[in-house]
Amino acid sequence: MGALPVFRWRLAPDGYATRRQLRARGLRPGGQDVAAQLERPRRRRGPLVAYLYRVDLAKPVRPMTPARWAALAKANAARRICPQCQRDAGYVIPPSLGMCSPCAYRGTSLAA
Repeated sequence: MGALPVFRWRLAPDGYATRRQLRARGLRPGGQDVAAQLERPRRRRGPLVAYLYRVDLAKPVRPMTPARWAALAKANAARRICPQCQRDAGYVIPPSLGMCSPCAYRGTSLAA
């Protein structure tokens, strides 16, 4: 495999797009390899890199089926259930705590 073409930030030719740009158009890479990359120079660190895909080879986004919607709802619900008290927290439980806020701060007092 040869080297990828590298373009400066905001200077990519038409026909190339990032994953987010493809998604905004209702497309996905569809198994194609990265076609090029963008580089944005930075002063004290290495350049920021964005990978580009060819728009003409992109495929349409697959539609959400009822089964996929159900699986997504189940996964999101699991992120809201506190493993300590088994209640729905009403928000996504932060991984840093691993439990809902009342369970995490049960023994501490605010008047310290």
